[in-house]
Amino acid sequence: MRNLRLDICYDGTRYRGWQRLPGREDTIQGKLETALSRILGESIEISGSGRTDAGVHAKGQVASFHCESPMPPAEILANLRRYLPEDIGIYSCREVSCRFHARLNAREKTYVYRIWNSESPCVFERRFLAVMPEPLDVEAMGRAGELLLGKHDFSAFCGNPRMKKSTERELYALTVAREGEKIVLRFTGNGFLYNMVRILTGTLVEVGRGQRTPESVAGLFGGKREQAGFLAPAQGLCLEEVVY
Repeated sequence: MRNLRLDICYDGTRYRGWQRLPGREDTIQGKLETALSRILGESIEISGSGRTDAGVHAKGQVASFHCESPMPPAEILANLRRYLPEDIGIYSCREVSCRFHARLNAREKTYVYRIWNSESPCVFERRFLAVMPEPLDVEAMGRAGELLLGKHDFSAFCGNPRMKKSTERELYALTVAREGEKIVLRFTGNGFLYNMVRILTGTLVEVGRGQRTPESVAGLFGGKREQAGFLAPAQGLCLEEVVY
C-alpha cells in the first residue's frame, strides 16, 4: 500500500466546503476523490489537513491518501490536472512515508483574512475579499490581536454549539495590517476550531468599529459563542500554509 501527498489550491466560491457530503458533488474532497478513483481504478478516500467552510479558499491545503496502484506520482498529477475543474489546482503529488497523515501530522496552520476597506468598487477581487467600507481602527485591532496570542480556551470563538472535544488552542501569531485599501489579518496557530478564524475576525472588526475595546477580548476566553463577535463572511478567508 502506497501513501501519497497532494499540495492543493482552490477557489472555494462555488463549493460547499472541503468535506464530502452524501449525495452532493460540490465539495473539494468529493471532487478530488472522484477524480482519483477514476484515474487509479480503485476507491480512494483522502484526508485533508483541515476542513475549510463553504466559500473559503485555500492556497496551501495538503491532503494524503493510500492506494494500491503503481502509477507514478507525475502521471497521477498530470491526470488530476486534466480531470479537475479550473478552480481546483494541484501543485504537486509525491510519495511519502506510510506514517504521514495530512491532518494528524500538521504542526501549525496559517489562515489569512482579507477585507476591502473602501467605498471604491471591488470588482475584480470580490470573490476573495470581504467588503467592509466603514472606517476601521487597525491599530486597535492589532492591540486586541496581541491579547489573543498564546494557549487559551477559545470556546467563545467556536461555531459548533455541540463541541464535545477540547476547545483549547494556541495562537502563535496574529497580525493586522493595512495594505492600501485592504486590511489583512494573518492567523498562525496549532489548530483552529470550526469557524474560529471568521469569529476572531468579526470580533476584531468590532474592535475596529469601536463597538468593543481591545482589552475586552481577553475576557472572552472560556466564554460562550454569543459573547464574541459576528461571523465574518466566508469569501475573505484563505488557508495559506500548513507546516509539518
